[in-house]
Amino acid sequence: MRRVIKYIGIAIVISIIMVIVFFWTNDIPVEDLKKDYAKPPSKFIEVQGMQVHYRDEGKPEDPMPIVLIHGTGASLHTWEPMVAGLKDRYRVITLDIPAFGLTGPNPKRDHSSAFYTLFMQDFLKALSVDSCIMGGNSLGGSIAWNYALAYPESVKKLILIDAGGYPTEAKSMPIAFRIARTPVLKYLLNYLGARSLAVKSVENVYADPTRVQPELVDRYYNMYLREGNRQALLDRMATSFHPETYLKINTLQMPTLILWGEEDKLIPVENAYRFQKDLPNDTLVILKNLGHVPMEEDPKTTTVVVRSFLQKR
Repeated sequence: MRRVIKYIGIAIVISIIMVIVFFWTNDIPVEDLKKDYAKPPSKFIEVQGMQVHYRDEGKPEDPMPIVLIHGTGASLHTWEPMVAGLKDRYRVITLDIPAFGLTGPNPKRDHSSAFYTLFMQDFLKALSVDSCIMGGNSLGGSIAWNYALAYPESVKKLILIDAGGYPTEAKSMPIAFRIARTPVLKYLLNYLGARSLAVKSVENVYADPTRVQPELVDRYYNMYLREGNRQALLDRMATSFHPETYLKINTLQMPTLILWGEEDKLIPVENAYRFQKDLPNDTLVILKNLGHVPMEEDPKTTTVVVRSFLQKR
C-alpha cells in the first residue's frame, strides 16, 4: 500500500513539473504593456506609492464627474465603449485599481474593502475631485457602494452594474478564479499562462461567448501577465470583503441605478433584487441576454440606460 501511495505521489509531482514546463510564462514588464495599452488619453498619477493608470475624458468643466471602477481581472479598458457614449456630455474618469491592469499590485499586498475605500479617497483627492457620480461593475460595484457608505456626502449618485456585495453562490465561475481558490494548485498561477484559460474565463462572464473577440482576450491575458498581477490576484481572491457590511446598504440614500445582465452566472440576477429591496431610492434595469459585463457585451444598450439615469434629477 505504501508503495502504491509512493508511486502516486511521484506521478503527481512529475505531472506538476510537466505542466509547469509546458505552460510556463514569464511576467510582462509594465513598460512593454504601456506601448499598447497606455496610449493617450492614458495618464499616471502617484497614489499611496503606486503609479496609477487612469483616464480623465470628456467635459473638463463638468463639476460632477463620473468615476467608473472595473471588476476583478479587468482594467479601465472595460469602460472604453461606455466612455465613448458619455464623454460628449460628461467628464468621465476611469482607472486601473490596484492588483489589476497597468497599476499592478499594492506593495503592501492589502486588497481589502477598507484598503480600496481609502485608496479611492486618496485617488480622488489627487485629482481634486470632491464629489462625483460613482459606478462600478462586480468588485468595482462593491468598492463603489462601500465608498458611498464611508463618504456619503461625496457620492451624489451610484451606478451598480452586476455589483458584488451580498453573500452568494456563483452558478458558474471563471476557471482562473476557481484555480485561484484551490489549495496548492493556486500557486501554479504564478508561473502558468495558458491563453486558453483566459479564453474560457472571459467567455464565462458573457451570455453569448461568440461576442468574445481575440483582441479582447489578448488584453485580459496580457494584463494578467503584467508583472506582479498574478500574485496580486491570489492575494485578492484570498481576501474576505467582510460580508456583514451588506447590512448597511439600506442606509444609502443617494439615487442608485441597479443594472444587471439577466444571464449573469457569476453574481446571479437574484442579487439585483436584493439591492432593489434594500435601496430606498433605486432604479432597477435588467438586461436580457447579457451576462456579467453588459457594458462590454452590449455597450450601446448599457450606455443608453446609464444616460437615461444620469439625466434624471
